[in-house]
Amino acid sequence: SYLTICCVCSFGLFGQVTLEKLLQSTGRTFYTMITQGTGAIINIILDPIMIFGLLGCPRMGVAGAAVATVIGQIVAAALALWFNLRKNHEIALSRRILRPEGRIVRKIYSVGLPSIVMASIGSVMTFGMNKILIAFTSTATAVFGVYFKLQSFVFMPTFGLNNGMVPIISYNFGARKPDRMKQTIRLSVLYAVGMLTFGLVIFWLFTPQLLSIFNASETMLAIGVPALRIISLSFLFAGFCIITLSVCQALGHGLLSLTVSVVRQLVVLLPSAFLLARFGGLSAVWWAFPFAELFSLTLCVVYMRHLYRSEIKPLEESAAEG
Repeated sequence: SYLTICCVCSFGLFGQVTLEKLLQSTGRTFYTMITQGTGAIINIILDPIMIFGLLGCPRMGVAGAAVATVIGQIVAAALALWFNLRKNHEIALSRRILRPEGRIVRKIYSVGLPSIVMASIGSVMTFGMNKILIAFTSTATAVFGVYFKLQSFVFMPTFGLNNGMVPIISYNFGARKPDRMKQTIRLSVLYAVGMLTFGLVIFWLFTPQLLSIFNASETMLAIGVPALRIISLSFLFAGFCIITLSVCQALGHGLLSLTVSVVRQLVVLLPSAFLLARFGGLSAVWWAFPFAELFSLTLCVVYMRHLYRSEIKPLEESAAEG
């Protein structure tokens, strides 16, 4: 019942995402924060009312949770539409632009398809890791799940940085301003590495406290403390990798970012986790994460050099000649 309601009424979700991306594309990320926050708050308020039948609302159970989610998405989409019509003057919305054009659709998917595949790869990686960890104990899979919930708070500021960085690089690439592009990339790498290094420190100093948020048992603490500390070592390399992948997409090289994700999660991470589990036991499995991130760092350095030589350097030479 939950999936039926959410899928049938998914027009709110897709409308919200599309309209928010239009705001982000012109640098108005403040408004996307308002739309996402409004939708989430409405969802949180309506959840108990519709699930348990409060304030005269019929008791709907799981279906109530779905309806609350859908209402939050529709309200957020309507708010995002209002912001685009009133605040986003660079983009004129009309029924005429709803007519599909093959050339534009192909161009969108040339950039967007790698993101679609990367999202799918993440699900495959999670499934594979759970299959490897469940062979030891269900507590190990619980630790893996806890890690993903905690690391989302660490990576959230970096992904927010990406949302602001991508249009800046794209605009200046189109405006043929390589100095601004390089400065944006340098500052983004600096801030991303700094934020993730801070996250690494938190993971190392307060590991038991982080696990205690999830009512961790003694067994979970024994497995989780070394696991979180080892996995978080990958944060040292992840900042540069995340920025590089976003630069690839900003310059229209989505296929490069796709290859990094495929290699990191499917070619390196899962096979190395399987081998470490087989020959080193559960305590060794967690080292697959920093190893895979270090491998992807090597690829990202190569790709960044390629992007500089093929995209940025010609702009510098053109500017010097001019």
